[in-house]
Amino acid sequence: MTTTALYYLKQKLKATAAERDQAGGTAFNERQLIRESGLLKLFLPERFGGATADWSVILQSVRDIASVDSSLAHIFGFQHLILATIQLFGTPAQTERYFAETGQDNLFWGNALNPLDTRTLVTKVDERLFINGHKSFCSGARDSDRLLISALNEEGRLLVAAIPSKREGISIHDDWDNIGQRQTDSGSVMFNQVELFEDEILSSPGPLGSTFASLRPLIAQLSFCNIYLGIALGALEEAVVFTKTQGRPWFSSGVQEIEKDPYILRRYGELGAEVRAAVALTDNAALKLQAAWEQGDNLTPEERGQCALDIAAAKIITSQTGLQVSTKIFDVMGARATTASLRLDRYWRNVRVHTLHDPVDYKLRDIGDWVLNQHLPTPTFYS
Repeated sequence: MTTTALYYLKQKLKATAAERDQAGGTAFNERQLIRESGLLKLFLPERFGGATADWSVILQSVRDIASVDSSLAHIFGFQHLILATIQLFGTPAQTERYFAETGQDNLFWGNALNPLDTRTLVTKVDERLFINGHKSFCSGARDSDRLLISALNEEGRLLVAAIPSKREGISIHDDWDNIGQRQTDSGSVMFNQVELFEDEILSSPGPLGSTFASLRPLIAQLSFCNIYLGIALGALEEAVVFTKTQGRPWFSSGVQEIEKDPYILRRYGELGAEVRAAVALTDNAALKLQAAWEQGDNLTPEERGQCALDIAAAKIITSQTGLQVSTKIFDVMGARATTASLRLDRYWRNVRVHTLHDPVDYKLRDIGDWVLNQHLPTPTFYS
C-alpha cells in the first residue's frame, strides 16, 4: 500500500514541479495530495491508523519524494520528525493524545521550532501562560493543523510545545521567497498573546532530557541527507532522459550515437559512482538509527555517539553529492538543457539552499575529532 501510494504521489508531484518552482508560494493542493495519500501516518503505530514503519522506510519515502519535489519532501520529512519529537520529549500520555488525534483527523504538522531564533518568549500572567514573539524558518507552518513550537520561559529555559495552528493570536506569514526550496512555506510566524497550556509543553524528559531524547537532531540530520540524495537521484534521472531524447554526440567524438560518446559515458560513470556511494552510506546510517531507536531508554551514550558519526558522514557525502551531481548534469546535457522553461537548475538551487541549513564543516570536525582523538560528538539540539 505504501509503495503504491508513494508511486502515484510522485507522479502527480513531478507533473507540476517545474511550474510550481517558478511560481513559488504555498503548495496547498500538493499538500492535500500528500494528506490524501495516507503517508502522513507512516510513523504512527497501527492502533492509531498508521503503518508502524521503521526509519529506513520513512526516510526512503522522503528520498523518493525529494527526487521529484524536494520542497514537499522537506515538509513531509518534518511531519515524521515532529511526531518523533513528541514521543522523545513528551510523556506517554501526550504521545497517546497527539498520535490519536493525528491518526483520527489525518493531521498535518508544521514547524515553528527554531531555538536559534530567541525572539519568542513565554510569560506567566495570573497563573496563565502566554506566548509572544517572532519565529523564523517555520517550514510547513502554513496550511498545517498543529504546530511544534519553541520559546524561552522567564528563566531563559527552552520550552517545546505542541499547539493548534489556528489558535487565537497566531499569524503565519507568507514571506518565504528564496532561490530554492521555494514551496517549503519556511516563512515566519508571529505570536501575540497566544495562550499556552501546561499539558501542551513537552517537558518529560524534554529537549536533551535523556540519551534517547537526544536522537531527535539525528533524525532531522538524516532526513536532510535523504533530501540531498533524492535531489541527486532526481537530477541524474532528468539528465539521462534528456541525453537519450535530446542529446547528440560532439562532432569530433567519432561516434554517431550519444550513448557511445566516451566522454559522456565517463561523466555518467563519475555521477553514478558518487550516487551509489552516497546511497550505501545513507542506507547504512538509517539502519543504525533504527537500531538506536529500538533501544529506547536503554540507549547508551556510546551507541548514540556512533550513530551520530554515521549520520555525520552521510550528511557530508550527501551534501557534496547533491551539489556536484546537480551541477555536473549540465556537462552531459549540454547548452540546450539550460532552457529556462525546463528549470533544470532547480535541483542545484534546492540543494544549495538546503545544505546551508547548518555548516557541513562542523560535521567534518566531529568526524575528525573521532578519527584523531576518539571523541564522540556531544549531543546538542542540532547534532
